[in-house]
Amino acid sequence: MRNPLKPSPLQVAFTYAVLVIAAIVVLFPLYWVAVTSLKLPIDVFNGPFYLPFVDFKPSPHAWQYVFGVLGPDVKRAYLNTASVALASAAITLFLGAFAAYGLTRFEYRPRVGAIVAFIGCLVLGVVLSVLGTPVGVAVAVALALFFLVLQTLGRRFKRSLGNQDVAFWMISNRILPPVVVVIPIYLLFQQLGLLDTRTALIASYTAVNLPIAVWLMRDYFMGVPQDVEESAQIDGASRYRIFFSIVLPLAAPGLVATFLLVLVFAWNEYLVALFLSKANAQTMPLLVSAMSGTRGTEWWYMSVVILIMILPVVVMAIILERYIERGLIVGAVKG
Repeated sequence: MRNPLKPSPLQVAFTYAVLVIAAIVVLFPLYWVAVTSLKLPIDVFNGPFYLPFVDFKPSPHAWQYVFGVLGPDVKRAYLNTASVALASAAITLFLGAFAAYGLTRFEYRPRVGAIVAFIGCLVLGVVLSVLGTPVGVAVAVALALFFLVLQTLGRRFKRSLGNQDVAFWMISNRILPPVVVVIPIYLLFQQLGLLDTRTALIASYTAVNLPIAVWLMRDYFMGVPQDVEESAQIDGASRYRIFFSIVLPLAAPGLVATFLLVLVFAWNEYLVALFLSKANAQTMPLLVSAMSGTRGTEWWYMSVVILIMILPVVVMAIILERYIERGLIVGAVKG
């Protein structure tokens, strides 16, 4: 009697056929970019040619041009992208892990009045800064007004929120279209004198990707058994010792998966970098965009730059595949 849970040979063949077709659809653009980077201009214009040594003779012309003539620009953009993406991803993961752990282990009851007062005073501080008030004075006025309102009107609002509300509010910030906040961010860093710097990009990328890290790590920490933490507390371990020595090692697959996901978002970010950087802090997405504007028909050069941009992330994903798979499974079957 055939096992009903075991697929038939026809089902297996159909499954593999679908997977092969899906793999071809996903990998063909990468293959096309790689092949184009080995073509001469005449091969690109007279194409399409698909098979090296069959349809055309491969040439390192585009690679020599990119690493030669465009070498300084590519090197600067690549170092900016790598440093900004890695730094922002590390900071995001560090802060997100703390926030996510707090949301799963502690009960928060922020009052609605305090939240409204903080948002109102924050808006006031931003408006004062935009109108020309020194940043330090604007921050001092906003903080003083916040504590004043909190001690008077804030206490009249008894309604409070819970951990689920806090978590949803954080992820709602990521749902917000980036173009809505990019102008205020630009004005803020303009007042601080940080335009066209890596510091501005790192701070912006961290703020943009932090809700994702908190949301994902929150699911991973929910899967960590609290009995282990309680046993450590009985033995005298502090909360910080438990977090760094027990919780983080158990959530390592989730940390790796979250780090890589945030790293990819920061690596490919375009809109924020377009507004905050010019030449000194130019990233790889901006360099590709600039090449498409000034060298719109020179696809062979753009193909080389695109390969240089995506290969490190692809290699890192392949190396960390085992941890990423475990991390995604843990986050999917929590509870």
